[in-house]
Amino acid sequence: MRFALDAHAIGRHLTGNEVYARNLAGGFAAQDQDSEFFAYLSVETARAWIPARFHVRWVSPNPFLRLGFDLAMKLREDQPDLIHVQYTAPVGCPVPVVVSVHDVSFLEHPEYFTPLRAMQLRWTVGRTVRQAARIVTGSDFSRHSILRAYPEVNPDRVVAVPNAAESSFRPTSRLQAAANVRAALRVNTPFVLSVGDLQPRKNQIGLITAFADMLRACPELPHHLVLAGKETWFAPRVREAARQSGIAERIHFTGFVTDEQLQHLYNACEVFVFPSFYEGFGLPVLEAMACSKAVACSSASAVPEVADGAALLFDPYTPGEITRAMLDLIRDTELRARMERLGLQRSAHFSWCRTAQKTLEIYYQVVEESRAVGKALRPAPIPQR
Repeated sequence: MRFALDAHAIGRHLTGNEVYARNLAGGFAAQDQDSEFFAYLSVETARAWIPARFHVRWVSPNPFLRLGFDLAMKLREDQPDLIHVQYTAPVGCPVPVVVSVHDVSFLEHPEYFTPLRAMQLRWTVGRTVRQAARIVTGSDFSRHSILRAYPEVNPDRVVAVPNAAESSFRPTSRLQAAANVRAALRVNTPFVLSVGDLQPRKNQIGLITAFADMLRACPELPHHLVLAGKETWFAPRVREAARQSGIAERIHFTGFVTDEQLQHLYNACEVFVFPSFYEGFGLPVLEAMACSKAVACSSASAVPEVADGAALLFDPYTPGEITRAMLDLIRDTELRARMERLGLQRSAHFSWCRTAQKTLEIYYQVVEESRAVGKALRPAPIPQR
């Protein structure tokens, strides 16, 4: 078998999409010693994440060039049995497509995007989903959302395959982690941590409101709030909310952080809070749990499915509930310790090896079906007289 992976996200600070592509690549190398793999990359630094036996091909980081020309041309040259993409397949794709659609927030909540971005995703993802041999997503919530959004798609073609926290996320010395955070990011402990790009659906503004309310109600608390995540078009509004909160000096924005810095942040924080309005999975919840941190998170979308009783849930639209959840974990050391244990146990249920194995099973099914169709369409030989 010859499988191709569109891995252009690796090395480009594309957060969840990047984590997904590089962990699949590593998992494939460990799980399948017989197949050939092709990885399509856009930046030189990505090569370090690709297993040595993969064939590396270069495509443009410009999406119009990559999707309109580069990928289709490379696929014709390499002739893999299929290509796996995230959200969008190349125009004129000459091979079967497996597409990962992590969520359909661009359809269910277009207000989370710029109008141009929402329109572009509606068209390109819709085109890809309708032509794909399989649609892979991370949760049952997202699977149901995809089927609701695209009722013409056969439900058998949409498969939920959970993601996982990377193995680098694990409990370490809190004192050492705190020292690293102080040195690299100028943040002192104790602090409450939240992770996610600064964008509307991550609900950092609601968290800032809840955190300010907590400090007004309990001024003796020494805690700071750390928001770790890449700046986006929405970042000025989040920063303005911090300035208007009355506690701006206790709110820290780290911008994009490396995996190493993120591991230190998880291990150094006192509690982790994830107030997102909408997630197709919610990977930071698992990452925090894997570092043995007590988690308080949203009760919306796929997040409760991932947390599964190992976190305190709150309504993300009600800042008062976020405040109470933070206070419960900060003040009740027994509760915090119990949630730390439960979270660590919950994170162990997920593995990138299992994710890669299930994804490979999908690849083999698609190739088998494609070959069966090709054989059926092949004209019968004309008998010789």
